[in-house]
Amino acid sequence: MTTVLFCVAGVVALVASVIVVTSRRIVHAALWLVVALGAVAGCFGALQAEFVALVQILVYVGAIVVLVLFALMLTKAPTNPLPGLTTGRSPFAAVVAGVLALILGAGVVLAFGNEKIDPVPDGSAEAIGTAVFKTWVLPFEVLSVLLLAALIGAIALSQRKKED
Repeated sequence: MTTVLFCVAGVVALVASVIVVTSRRIVHAALWLVVALGAVAGCFGALQAEFVALVQILVYVGAIVVLVLFALMLTKAPTNPLPGLTTGRSPFAAVVAGVLALILGAGVVLAFGNEKIDPVPDGSAEAIGTAVFKTWVLPFEVLSVLLLAALIGAIALSQRKKED
């Protein structure tokens, strides 16, 4: 049952991520990003990593996507379809992406084969929290400053007057 749930969540994540990058409306792409990130959280849940799944939902779905949507609203980005953004290189990009996916998939299969993943006993919220706030505190704070700078930049761009 776990394998079926993991596969279903993986397929949903894959389909939603393809729709994210092929969508012509930026708001629709952001909303499909919510679906893709939620499906990744489902993959974590199927692997019995409930804490990581909840962090995925809270941080990425709850914060990052909301930040993207606020940035879209604050910068007054056009929400109508933008056909001028596509180029004639899409088939080449699809071929390169497919070849890269095959290479990465083959590498994972060759490296791990039929190994079973056993739940880690030290995967508790306390162990993860201790690791984040002892070992990873500097990258955690740098990321928070980066997100704050992005929000300030979006506000500054929205306040800029158009030059005539």
